[in-house]
Order: sequence, then structure tokens, then C-alpha cells
Amino acid sequence: MTIEMPESGETTDKKQSDLFFEEDDLPFEEEILRNPYSVKSWLRYLEYKKQAPRSTVNLIYERALKELPGSYKLWYNYLKLRRKKVKGRCINDPAIEDVINAHERALVFMHKMPRIWIDYCQFLVDNSRITKTRRTFDRALRALPITQHHRIWPRYLKFVRLYDLPETAVRVYRRHLKLQKESTEEYIDYLMKIGWLDEAANRLVDIINDDAFVSKSGKSKHQLWNELCDLVAKNPDKVVSLKIEPIIRQGLKRYTDQIGVLWNSMADYYIRGGHFERARDIYEEAILTVITVRDFTQVFDAYAQFEKNLISSKMEGMEETGASEEDDLELELRLARLENLMERRPLLLNSVLLRQNPHNVHEWHKRVKLFEGKPREIINTYTEAVQTVDPKLASGKPNTLWVEFAKFYEKAGQIEDARIIFDKAVRVPYKHVDDLASVWCEWAEMEIRHENNEEALKLMQRATTPPSRKVSYHDETETVQSRVHKSLKVWSLYADLEESFGTFKTCKAVYDKIIDLRIATPQIIMNYGLFLEENNYFEEAFKAYEKGIALFRWPNVYDIWNTYLTKFMDRYGGSKLERSRDLFEQCLENCPAKFAKSFYLLYAKLEEEHGLARHAMGVYDRATKAVLPQEQNEMFNVYIKRAAEIYGVTYTRPIYEKAIEVLHDEQARSMCLRFADLERKLGEIDRARAIYAHASQIADPRVAANFWQVWKEFEIKHGNEDTVREMLRIKRSVQAIYNTQVNFMSAQMLAASGGKGDNAGESMDKDNMQKLEERARQLAEESVKDQAKPDKGILFVRSNNTQEELGELAKTANPDAIDIDDDFSSDEEAEVEEMEVKSVPTEVFGSLKNEEEEED
Repeated sequence: MTIEMPESGETTDKKQSDLFFEEDDLPFEEEILRNPYSVKSWLRYLEYKKQAPRSTVNLIYERALKELPGSYKLWYNYLKLRRKKVKGRCINDPAIEDVINAHERALVFMHKMPRIWIDYCQFLVDNSRITKTRRTFDRALRALPITQHHRIWPRYLKFVRLYDLPETAVRVYRRHLKLQKESTEEYIDYLMKIGWLDEAANRLVDIINDDAFVSKSGKSKHQLWNELCDLVAKNPDKVVSLKIEPIIRQGLKRYTDQIGVLWNSMADYYIRGGHFERARDIYEEAILTVITVRDFTQVFDAYAQFEKNLISSKMEGMEETGASEEDDLELELRLARLENLMERRPLLLNSVLLRQNPHNVHEWHKRVKLFEGKPREIINTYTEAVQTVDPKLASGKPNTLWVEFAKFYEKAGQIEDARIIFDKAVRVPYKHVDDLASVWCEWAEMEIRHENNEEALKLMQRATTPPSRKVSYHDETETVQSRVHKSLKVWSLYADLEESFGTFKTCKAVYDKIIDLRIATPQIIMNYGLFLEENNYFEEAFKAYEKGIALFRWPNVYDIWNTYLTKFMDRYGGSKLERSRDLFEQCLENCPAKFAKSFYLLYAKLEEEHGLARHAMGVYDRATKAVLPQEQNEMFNVYIKRAAEIYGVTYTRPIYEKAIEVLHDEQARSMCLRFADLERKLGEIDRARAIYAHASQIADPRVAANFWQVWKEFEIKHGNEDTVREMLRIKRSVQAIYNTQVNFMSAQMLAASGGKGDNAGESMDKDNMQKLEERARQLAEESVKDQAKPDKGILFVRSNNTQEELGELAKTANPDAIDIDDDFSSDEEAEVEEMEVKSVPTEVFGSLKNEEEEED
């Protein structure tokens, strides 16, 4: 049997003297005696004795380690077993001290093994040996190579964070950061947790200034900067080693997208420190320097809230302690400050937009409106605006600033000052000529408002005076002052002023100069013509129109031609017919089809009223070819109407024929119906029938059912059974033609959608042919069903033939008659056959009937 030995503290001799073995242990003992330095032998022995009492297993481990003190496996398993046996015991238990001693003995040989150190330190932490643990961690760091330190530091830092020992933890962290600076953020978080904010702020400054630092949590320098500003601004009493203002001002230069936040942080720093006046100065500086609306809104809202908080705190203090006269005055002062701030908001916002773009003309105008009722501020604003805005970079029209500035003086009755402003305005190097032209026009209009007509004319004359050398209007390299003499806006006003206040000669000279400069518009030409007509210079007016015609092309010249021709006809009528004809011919020579209709009608009207009817008909005939296709039908209708009124309806026959040839199918059918109706009214039944027959070729029965109904009614009234048969034959023929076209299109569709193999180009396969035949059969059945059912009671009007002729027709068969198959029979034909088998009265045949009876 075995005897339990003490775990530690006894001599080896005593252990050996108390050593007893069981019979089952003899093979293992013999093997150990033979191979005392075999780790495997000892491990097999230990595996066999794992169920033995704890002291026995410990003794075997001790014997093994005496023989093999450098075996990591034996030490690791032994220490693990010892820690497991004391787990859960009181920290004052002597067995725990024994385990600590075992670890110390192991470290004599295993001091380079990080796992032994880690397990030892963790055991000490679990048993609350604080000082021992700290010293053991330090020993581990000294003993292990630096490449193994990354396994020790996380456990060491976790240990120092467990207890409220900030000084110790900070010193450990500082040592750690000398080797692993990337853990600075973790250190900063710990410092903020324990309240060492000054140290945290300094560490933040270090990593922000270190360009090589890379955040473990992925934070950018911008985010770190924001954290620093937020930390310093909210803790002015704890962060004393840093100056907040230089830091934030440096951030204002570097991070322009966070201007508003940084200004608010600086102001918040002074507010928390109790420096309210300094905070107010910071807010004022901020709203006068920010350049975006977003930053302005952030700062202004914070500023307004700051003033409201001051008022609230003051009112609360007055309620608690009572209100004195000084408190009332201070409260009124704070309320006045808040009210003044809210009133200044539109002006401050306008200043932000102008700082953002000082060349924004619209914002300058808005700024002037904000100073309404304050003349001095308005004058200062206009002066600053015209000095600041660069015409080349302006957003909007910079000339409006000068004009409004002059009008401000004009409204105040200071005309001379307004003239001075205009005189300076016309010297400004604007980007566009139109801007300078507007200034000249406004100056002239101001003089007119004050009845200085002569001065206005002089201004226009001055503006339109050409420079000494030739300058192109569109040459951007030249100044606008040298090109304004070709501005149509200036010349138009000049012409209006001369027309109103000048003489006929000067006004005419202005209009002629406009035409010579080739800047006239059609409206200018018509105004010139109207002016000359009002002064009874009709020929001069016509010359002006001709000059305008020479200047412009179609379609711009349309209005000039229309006015010119109308006024010429009104003026001369038929007295200068040849000249009128020449004008019309000149107009129509290059006239587009879009505008030809009105001129041809005007030309025809001239010929009808003052010329020859045949000339008028010739004009109408030309018009039918010259107008747009969609206007041809209307033109033919006018042509036919005028021809019928002048020459009679018989003269319209060739017109109808030409219209039928020219117009497309639908309009041609309508024209055929009108033509046939005309022939019917004239008693020309055969001509009308021929027209119907001609029109039938473009009348699909399925589409133009109305046409066939009209023809049918015509035959009922004026035809006989032969003509009805002929009509039905033509209808079937036309229907067959259209059906064939449909079938052909269907065949093409099937061929296109059919097989695309190698033999597709030679012939269609049997399946496609069957589909094609089936589709053709369906279409034929549908076309038969679509035929209109004729009326059953067809009554024929008696023909003018004599009885003898009818008898001959009844007796003699027509050798040219067409034998119509049963497949094309219809209800109309069946009715006709029924009428044929009826007996004919004897009176019709006379003696012929008697001879036939005798022969029978």
C-alpha cells in the first residue's frame, strides 16, 4: 500500500524513506529505473496513476522533475494539476502558497516560457495577490524576449485596470506606450474614465501631431481633433496645461468644413469657464467671419441660445433673491441684446452670402432693401457694391447697381448727383455690350422723366457715335464702350426719341443709319415704314420695306413681305398692276411652302379684283403645287369655288381631275364624291359612274364603306340591273385586290418569322406553307363576313329605252356577258336572278310573243 507524503517542505531523504509501491507499479518503476531520463516513461506512469491520491501523483511529478528539471511538458502539467487542486479555496489557504512556491521553482528553469508566466500571473490575479502580481508581470517582461511581450501586456493592462490604482495604471501604460504607441487611444479612454483629463488632452495632442500615428479604431485626424476640441471645451477647469484658443484657431484654418462646430466649441469653453463677455466676443467674431449658411446657422443658433440662457438664469436668480434696480437694468440690457441680435439676423445672413460671393449682384440689392429708411447706410452699401463687384465675374447684371444707385439720388431730387453716377457708370468695363446699352437707355429715360428732351437726344447721339476706327460688334477683345454704337437697344430708343421729339429728317437719318449698320430687325423695318406712311412718304416707306427684304431671309422676312404687299395693294390697287405682279413674283420666288398659302391667296385676290380672271386661275393653279401637302386639299377647294363662281361649274372639271391625281387617297375619294355629285347634278350620269369606277380603285370596302354606300344609292336612283352588276363586280374585284395584298403581307410576315436554317433561302417548309394557307383562308372568310348586306328591296327606275329595244335586249343574249361563279355570288345578285325568271307582260313584246307560242 502507498503512504501519503507531505506536499512540500520535506527533504528528499524523508520522501525516499516513506516511499512504498504497489505490485501494479513495479513495471513502471522498473522502466523508470532503466530509463530515468525518458519523458515518455514518466508520462505513461503518470497517466496510469491519474486516479491515485493527490499526494502520490505529486510525488511522482516531483521525482520526474528531479530527474528532468528542464522538461516543459512535465512542469506545465504539474503546475496545471496543482492549480486545479486549489481552485476555489480561500486566498489565505496555505496550499495556495505552496502552489506559488511550485511556480517559483518552475521559473528557475522555465523563465523563457511565456505560458508559464501567463498562467502564474493569472493565478496570482485570481487570488488577489496584487503586489505579487505586479512584480511578477514586471519579472516576466524582464525575463522574456521583447518579441513575446505582446502576450504579456494585454493581461498586465487588464490587471491594472481592475483596481482603483490610477497612479500605478498610468505608470504601467506609460511604459507600455514606449513600445506600442498605437495603444494610445486605449490609454486616453482610461484617462478620461479616471478623470485625468489634462493627461488625456496632452496625449491627444501628441497623436494628432504625429503624422505616423494610425488609429486602431479607424479614426481620422479630423475626428481626433474634434474629440480634443470637445474635451477641452467642456472641461476648462480640468485641462490646464493646454491653451484652447490657439488650438481651435489652428483647426479653423485646417478643417474648413467644421467652422461652425469649432467656433461653438471655443465659445462653449469660455461659457463653462464663466467668461461670458469673452464668449460673446467669440460669437460676434464667428458670425462676421463664417462664409457658409450652414456654419452661420449653427453659430447664430448657439449665440441666440446663449443669450436666452443668460436671461433665464438672471430671471431665476431674481425670483430667488428678489429683484433690485441693478438686476432690472441688467435684465433689460440682456433682453435688448437678444432683440438686437434677432433683428440683425437678415443683415448678417446677407453678409455671409456676400462673403461667399462678393460679386453676387442680387444679394447687394437685397442688402440695400434691408437698409430701407436709412439713406446713409444705403449710400454706403451702393458705394461698396460698385467698388466690390467685378463686371467680368459678376453674378447677375452689374449695371443694375449703378442704375439703382442713380435712381436713389433721383428719387431724393438730386438730379446732378444722379447724372454723376450715370457718367461714371458708362465708363465701367462691363462684360456685355447690352449692359452698357441699358445704362445709356436708363440715363436717357431719366432725362425724359424730367422733361430734358434735348439732353436725352444728345445722350443718344453721344452713345451712338462710332469710334475713330472700325470695330466689330462681336469682338470680345474690344471694350464695350467702343462697340456700343452698334447696339440695337440704343438705336431703338434713339429712333423713338427722334420720332417723338426730333424732326422728320433726323428721324429718317436714324432709321437709315440702323439699316446701314445692318442691325435692324423686321420690327424696326416695319416701324420705319409706318413712320414714313404717317408722314405721307409712301414711296419712301416702300423703299424701306425693300431694304428690309434685302436684309433678311425667310422666315424672318415673312412679316415684311406681308406688310409691304398689303399696304401696296391698299395704296395703289390696280393702278400699278404690273408692279404689284412683279412684287408678288419676287416674293413667291423663294417663298417656303409653309408661308406660300397666304401670299398666293393675296395674289389671286389682286388678279380677281384688278387683273384678269385667267391670271387668277393661274395663280390658284400654282398655289395648289406650292403649298404644303396638308394644305393642298384646302387650296383645291378654294380653287374650285372661285372657278365655279367666275367661269361656271363646267370649268371645274379639269380642276377636279387634277385634284384627284395630286391628293392622297382619303382626300381624293372625297374629291371624287364631290366631282361625281357635280356630274349627277349636270345630268351626266355616265360621267358620274365613270368617276365612281375610277375612285373605287382607292376605296377599300372594309375602310371606305361610305363611298360604296353612296355609289349604291346613286345606282339605285339612276342605274339599272346591268350597272348594279357592274358595280358589284368592281367591288368584288377591289376587295380581292386588297385581300391579296393582305395575304401577301401575311406571307411575308410568316416567312420572316419562319425557319432560318440553311434551306430558308430556297423555299418555305411544309409547316410554314400550311400556316400560310390557313391564314389566307381565315382572311378570306373574314373579308366575306365584312361585306355590307345590301337592301333587299332594290327598285330600278324605268329606263328611257323604247319597248322594241327592251324586247331585243330580252331576246338576244349578250355575247360579252361574264359568267360569274357561284363563289362570288351575293345577296344582291340572288335578288336580281329572282327578278329575271318572272314573266314579261305581253304588251312589251307585241307580235314576238305570238310567234313563240305558235312555234311551241
